[in-house]
Parts: sequence; C-alpha cells; structure tokens
Amino acid sequence: MAMKTERVELHPAYILHHRPYRNSSRLLEVFSRDYGRFGMVARGVSSRRSPLQGRLQLFRPLLLSWYSRGELATLRGAEPDGAPLKFSGAVLMSGFYLNELLLRLTWRHVGYSRLFQIYHQTLNQLGEQRVNQEALRIFECRLLEELGYAMILDQDVETGRPIQPDAYYCYHIERGPVEAPMEQGSGLRVAGSSLLALADGALQDEQSIKDARRLMRSVLAFYLGDKPLHSRELFRSMETGY
Repeated sequence: MAMKTERVELHPAYILHHRPYRNSSRLLEVFSRDYGRFGMVARGVSSRRSPLQGRLQLFRPLLLSWYSRGELATLRGAEPDGAPLKFSGAVLMSGFYLNELLLRLTWRHVGYSRLFQIYHQTLNQLGEQRVNQEALRIFECRLLEELGYAMILDQDVETGRPIQPDAYYCYHIERGPVEAPMEQGSGLRVAGSSLLALADGALQDEQSIKDARRLMRSVLAFYLGDKPLHSRELFRSMETGY
C-alpha cells in the first residue's frame, strides 16, 4: 500500500539547523508549532535563481509549506512571519545554545506547541542584543517541564513543607530539594529564595541568577548525558550566561 502524502500550508516554524545537500539543495532541521521537530529537504534553494534564497535563516519566524511521505519532508514554500532577529557575538551563541538544546532533547514528530511559543518569546528577549541570563534559565526550566521532566521547586521532597526563602537546600536531581543548613551536607546547594524565583520565572537578583545557572547546568547535564554541547565547547571562555 502506498504511503499517504501529507500536505501542510503556511505553518509557523523556525529552522534550527541546516547544511548543504546534493548540489544546490539543503537539509533543514525544522521546529514547527504543531508538528514538532523534523527533517526537511529544501531543493534548489542555494541557487541564485531560487526565490527562497536568503529567506531560510536561523532565528527568523517563518510560515512553511511542505509535503511529506515518511521521515523526510520536502519544502514547497516559505514566507516570512516577521523580521529576522540579527544576533551577533555572545547573543548569537545564546541562540545557538537554545537551538542545540531543542535538537538534543526533543523527540522528532512530537508536537510541542507550548514549547514553540516559549522558544519564540525567548528569541525575542534575546533580540534586545544582550545576553539575558534570566530568559535562558527560564527557557531551560520550561523546556524540561514540557518534556515531562518538571523540576520540583516549591517544596521540600522529604518533609513536604513549602520552600522557605531564607533556608538553604541540597537539590537532588532525580528527587528535588531537601533542606540542609549551610554548615551541613554537600552537593548542589541552592538558596530557597532562588528556587522560588526560578519557579516564578522572576530571576531578578545576582544570587538567584547565579544559583539558577548552577542548578540548571547540573540538571541539564543529567539529561544530556556525556556528549558535550558544541555551543558551550566553542565559547566556554566567554561569560555568556549559559
């Protein structure tokens, strides 16, 4: 039995990655609002005559049309859905970092409509041309939540008591926070006020941003495994907030 061809018209999407493919074509890794992440071939787009040349940019909101019969879709058309965000320097690296997290942690062909909106909002926050550490940390936290790995940030997992802003906690990645006085215990120590700030999406002081960065780096490392992120490896000497 022949496979059914699925056609999609003018659907909101971003391009996470692209590379050359067969002469003047390109292979795209697309993140769409309703269809999630998937591979797509864009035939002839590197040709000077292609009307799509220069349109298929990273960090640009697009309306894509395609058809698919199996794993790999074929691009039929692309329209801009807003102006491209022109990142540079450390902000560009932050954008690459977001894309790499999506490439590494999301499943193909699974819809992530809320995550798509979170990604869109985070890109626009980075579009202010500064490394927004609050935006990066909140994206990381919401990403895990949308993937089914929501972090416990509002209660002590041993006692069930609400997190106290003036207390300190040892965060166990597979369980959650457990209260531990400053002079006791070891491991990933985080201020209660920082846990609550991350839960509320309001990392507005230096302490909460610093704690959230350490916490999210450790938690993400657990899910990413041993393979390092290229965006970190290339720019690990830069103080970019990720």
